[in-house]
Amino acid sequence: MARRLRRDEYTVGWVCALPVELAAAQEMLDEEHHDLERGLADNDENLYALGSIGGHNVAIVCLPAGRIGNNPAASVSTQMRATFKAIRFGLMVGIGGGVPSAEADIRLGDVVVSQPHKMHDGVVHYDVGKTTPSGFERIRADGVAELSTAGSP
Repeated sequence: MARRLRRDEYTVGWVCALPVELAAAQEMLDEEHHDLERGLADNDENLYALGSIGGHNVAIVCLPAGRIGNNPAASVSTQMRATFKAIRFGLMVGIGGGVPSAEADIRLGDVVVSQPHKMHDGVVHYDVGKTTPSGFERIRADGVAELSTAGSP
């Protein structure tokens, strides 16, 4: 039987960009929890899937339909942190559409974890670079093009 927990009992926040990712996340739950009771003072517009995995209480949220990118992700995450103040671990989990490449033998079910390296923050945003015949050309973390052609059409 589903339980209703207090907001301060959730310690893991999981953000998904796409509804298909949310559906997969919900399938990972060992137990589903009832929705939160909403009060008049609630400013959080997110809809959460709540449950537990391996004894950890998890709040899962998906970006609003048709809204992808850094700004919607930051907004959803900020609202989640305000609602669930005990969150200790935050995850952005998804299908990683930009991960497979000729150099990276990434397959369905593989786990990819980013980490900062040299001038890059660990996440490559496709909205700050361009695809060329030789592959994707990044823009450095400070916004300056690594290659002189990165700003050309």
